[in-house]
Amino acid sequence: MAFDAGVRAADTVNFLDLHFNSLDLDRAVDAVSARASLDLPFAYVATPNVDHVVGLAAEPSRRALYDNAWLLLNDSRVLRGLAKKVKIDLPVSTGADLTEALFDTIIDKNEPITIIGGDRESIEALKRIYGLRDVRWHEPPMGLKNKPGAIVRAAAFAAAQPSRFTFICVGAPQQELIAYAIAQRGDARGVGLCVGAALDFLSGNTKRAPQCMRAAGLEWFHRLVSEPGRLWKRYLVTGPKVFSLFAAWRASMAA
Repeated sequence: MAFDAGVRAADTVNFLDLHFNSLDLDRAVDAVSARASLDLPFAYVATPNVDHVVGLAAEPSRRALYDNAWLLLNDSRVLRGLAKKVKIDLPVSTGADLTEALFDTIIDKNEPITIIGGDRESIEALKRIYGLRDVRWHEPPMGLKNKPGAIVRAAAFAAAQPSRFTFICVGAPQQELIAYAIAQRGDARGVGLCVGAALDFLSGNTKRAPQCMRAAGLEWFHRLVSEPGRLWKRYLVTGPKVFSLFAAWRASMAA
């Protein structure tokens, strides 16, 4: 089926009250590259995982950030497994895999690329690995969520660039706040990708889980073991709340 690059895909599924696009990785790459090749208003891709879902439940005001995404792609094999329990096919298209595929097969080393987030070491490593010659980098401050002025400045920077692809890598919900702000301006073009730590993986700054662990749905465990001090609360305290959220959503759907 051909993908209409100008509008949000019609093939969506409602899972946990989020309307995910039913795209596997190959179709997601095709959709993003197709839209990026057209002179269309800025649109962004959000890639919710368990952390996003739990965060949204705690802060319902985030909903507009996901409802206004052009594509909403499932970033979690845990979510895919839960969806299977209610006979919903929820393909996995992680932000890291999507980003890698775009750099490997779509992005030309001579075209301008915009990056929001990351550090200088990672940016320089990425440029070396892919031979990138025109990277437009903006480094927003820490605590971005509570700094609306910094979000506005990041959005203005992105809108001023001629890039087909804008990678926004400052974690949730900061990256979605920036993407939403860019879209609301009305003067930006291209596709924004809210992809968290994807560029850290590509640059080698952070080692990604082996493929066998990813396939088994254990990438979260690899990340926990690699960075226990930073990630223990996310995976051992916050993350498990998704199971009670799933149970409540399942009950509401059956009522």
